Amino acid sequence: MAAVRSQSGKTTVTMALMAAFRRLGKAVAPFKAGPDYIDPAWHRTVCGTPSWNLDTFMMGRQTCRSLFHEQRHNRLGIVEGVMGLFDGKSGVGGPGSTADLAAVLELPVILVVEARGMAGSLAPLVAGFGAAAHGFHLAGVIANGVGSEHHARLLAEILENAALPPLLGWLPRDPEIALAERHLGLILPADQPLADPNHPDRLASALRFDPERLLDAVARVTPVMAHNKTDEANEINKFPAQPLLANQVVAVARDQAFCFLYEANLAWLTAMGAKTLFFSPLAGDSLPATTTAVWLPGGYPELHGAALADSATWPDLRRFVAQGGPVLAECGGMMAMGRSLSDPDGRIWPMAQILPIDTRMTGRLAGLGYRQDKTGVRGHEFHHSVLQDATQLDPAFIVDKGDGGVRWLNVRASYIHWYFPSAPMAVAAWFNRVPSVCFAQERSLNNA
Repeated sequence: MAAVRSQSGKTTVTMALMAAFRRLGKAVAPFKAGPDYIDPAWHRTVCGTPSWNLDTFMMGRQTCRSLFHEQRHNRLGIVEGVMGLFDGKSGVGGPGSTADLAAVLELPVILVVEARGMAGSLAPLVAGFGAAAHGFHLAGVIANGVGSEHHARLLAEILENAALPPLLGWLPRDPEIALAERHLGLILPADQPLADPNHPDRLASALRFDPERLLDAVARVTPVMAHNKTDEANEINKFPAQPLLANQVVAVARDQAFCFLYEANLAWLTAMGAKTLFFSPLAGDSLPATTTAVWLPGGYPELHGAALADSATWPDLRRFVAQGGPVLAECGGMMAMGRSLSDPDGRIWPMAQILPIDTRMTGRLAGLGYRQDKTGVRGHEFHHSVLQDATQLDPAFIVDKGDGGVRWLNVRASYIHWYFPSAPMAVAAWFNRVPSVCFAQERSLNNA
């Protein structure tokens, strides 16, 4: 499921399609192209099963293929693309793009087009996208924001007369089925309780399509086989032969403030021999007694300033850090470990008082793009806040571009969300205690 550009209604259309097939009794395996956490949360709401990220840059092509087939389990696999069809790390249809993923998985593409105010222009638009498709085929089009049945018939006739891929379905212009957004994308399901518990059914009912016709159109598309499966120079090693984190207990923050976790990262920790235990800073949970390492993923700490300011978790985490415990803090996790953060309204909240930094929201995009550490670990950066007073600290990572973060005792923190299987040895080192931690800095922790 691809789109001409971002904000074309791709997620709404994808969810409607998933819900429609679920209502017909088909088991659906959801996937999301690219480094996204929010769309997979919506997929899970509709499908009742985890949605797995697939990214040809961060994961490598063979890993994407393997993960797709492993997690599909003979279900109907539906992959939601990222941004526009050919947008990726660089170039047109390069690594990280929906186009590259479609070619690697040998999947046909259904193009989502925002059709408000559009008629004849649909033909050259679809023709252009079809002509640029290298390694995959367009199976058809689903139009979003259609004004009426007449409008839909007009769009279908335009594609048919131009001998282009057919109109396989459409969604009407209906503000009630649209999903609200904020600074990092769609509002999470947990933060936007569905007014109607039957919302997935309402989405399915809103989608006008013939399921058999759509599946037939998809089945008739012949895979292009554009990629040489033996030529994976950009490949990564997902699971080393040895359990690099045997007997380790990784405490993972997980709640509405810390919710940006790749399913593959959790699976990787388990495969490496680690036991993962979850705790909630919002609830003031203590670290599990057996904790040997901590992972504070990203999320929305800026929306929960008051609760996090009073969290009973922080004294426990301060003691763990002072004793040399390894901590990986990503984006929102890093913000929460600082002295303070300012929320979108400019209010300043005290945080964990562990890192000697402050963060403030900017009201605009402050960092975006793929990142890579010198060790080979790959990740992605996307945030609307900036660090203050961090220049006196050593960087946590040596990156090609973007935020190198800060290193403090055995804490590694930055704005980057990492994909753990991209460099197993390096990531495993982050979660292991380093005996030579410089405890000269501990005095600042004790004074905090």
